[in-house]
Amino acid sequence: MKRHLNTLFVTLEGAYLRKDGAAVEIRHEGETKLRVPMHNLDGIACFGWDISASASLMAACAEANVSLSFHNPYGKFLACSNGFTSGNILLRREQYRRADDEPASVAIAANMIAAKLHNTRQVILRAARDHGDKSPANAAKLLHASDTIAQRMTMLARATSLETLRGIEGDAATFYFAIFPHLLVNHDPAIAMTGRSRRPPLDPVNALISFLYSLLMHDCRSALESCGLDAQCGFLHRDRPGRPSLALDLMEEFRPFLADRVALTLFNRRQLSLADFKIEESGAVFLKDDSRKKVLTAWQERKQDEITHPFLDEKTTVGLLPHLQARLLARHLRGDLDAYPAFLAR
Repeated sequence: MKRHLNTLFVTLEGAYLRKDGAAVEIRHEGETKLRVPMHNLDGIACFGWDISASASLMAACAEANVSLSFHNPYGKFLACSNGFTSGNILLRREQYRRADDEPASVAIAANMIAAKLHNTRQVILRAARDHGDKSPANAAKLLHASDTIAQRMTMLARATSLETLRGIEGDAATFYFAIFPHLLVNHDPAIAMTGRSRRPPLDPVNALISFLYSLLMHDCRSALESCGLDAQCGFLHRDRPGRPSLALDLMEEFRPFLADRVALTLFNRRQLSLADFKIEESGAVFLKDDSRKKVLTAWQERKQDEITHPFLDEKTTVGLLPHLQARLLARHLRGDLDAYPAFLAR
């Protein structure tokens, strides 16, 4: 079992990261701001336009299997630092063979999408249960939405192509984000959402969701690489230069359970308001610098929550779920499991 280590988030513009013995040192304008022992970390994620790292730190991170990634201030992935490719070559060969075989890819991807839709329903039903007494009409809409998502789940069993799977998933996602505003119950009334918008996000809800998805992608990529899988070779998401397709596949299971629920908590508890976002002349909306720190704190706290893994029947923390699922996927590819047991939230 992998120890639950921490991710170091660096958001200070102009910061320089260097190796100092067995620790990571963060310097800014000639002063040391923070020192963190390397053995306490499983990842370093930098968010800014002017954050750099020394070659010696990059080498130390690669040797210690600590992922080092760079993002723009709004969470868009830019680059990562890797050492020599590690892992079992036989495992990766099998991964590539399955990815080139559409029926084999469909078998894995269908389980991932089924888990995403199941976890989406759980988010909707949780909102109906927690807030249904405040607005029966809203609760009725949420229950109808849950039934609609369930209908899409039954269609997955008949899917025989990746294109069909993408169509079902895309249709369910469009419907889910249309109902998403009804999940925002106690939020700042100045905050509104009209569907899903990306590149750029056009409202505060989409800005927060996009930022959280970038954090989730970092964790999923790190988990896959740590168990010897190639994060760029996916089953549902196909190959594209620079795109971590398998990390995007693995993310699907956790988008509603982890990222969306954190977003709903932050808004419904009024921990974020319209003042935490900046609106550019183009209409793009992004989190302010100080607000990103609040989100990162909530993200790390959520990852510390304990649950019982539905397949392994073992207690674990939410933050370890991507690592556990990556290992279950590797076991399936090796032939130890007949099918990939995607994560189903309870």
